[in-house]
Amino acid sequence: MKGSNLKPNELENGNSQVAGWEMRPGGMLVQRREDGIQSTVPLIRIKISHDTNQHEVTVPAQSTFGELKNVVAKVTGLAPEEQRLLFRGKEKDDLDYLHMAGVKDMAKVVLLEDPACRERNREQIQRNQGIAKALETVSSVRHEVDKLLEKANALKLSVFRGTKVSDQEFVVLTELLMRELLKLDSVEAEGEARVQRKTVFLKLHNWMARLCVITEKSTSRCTPHTIC
Repeated sequence: MKGSNLKPNELENGNSQVAGWEMRPGGMLVQRREDGIQSTVPLIRIKISHDTNQHEVTVPAQSTFGELKNVVAKVTGLAPEEQRLLFRGKEKDDLDYLHMAGVKDMAKVVLLEDPACRERNREQIQRNQGIAKALETVSSVRHEVDKLLEKANALKLSVFRGTKVSDQEFVVLTELLMRELLKLDSVEAEGEARVQRKTVFLKLHNWMARLCVITEKSTSRCTPHTIC
């Protein structure tokens, strides 16, 4: 009998009549044929051992290991290309048939994660963690900058109203803004973190230029501590 063309995921989704097949009571899979003759393909349960985890899946007995991987992907989260399936100590190819390899009901199949895929996943996790840390730092800097710019705006209003503002207030505010600018400069960002860092940097840089103008208006000169 030729191998089944029924996709395991169709069985997993609970469809009892798909692609010319129907499920009889008791779990027997029946193939409908035009001549009215029916052939049966039994379902088997397979134990999947993955590290310390144990899973049980159900597939047609004449499935391939490649089709088994599609079912295993749903319960483990590992994509088929990330899987290595071993039966009786030997890794099986995707085109190998379960029944030809001797896989019977309740047989045990060992699942390993492909080393190359594991390394790529590890690198992706580290990259995502780096982005998350950068976003956290940028968010913290943005919060501090917003508070400092409130003070800068208050100084601006005071100067343009003719109120005397001491040089020391400009010096302190400029140094605090410079400190946040240095924090931004130390952030190694990519993706969304890079975009947000650039936004905060431009906002901060523009306000420091404005502060220089305000300082000049207040003192008629730039102090040594002011970036012009």
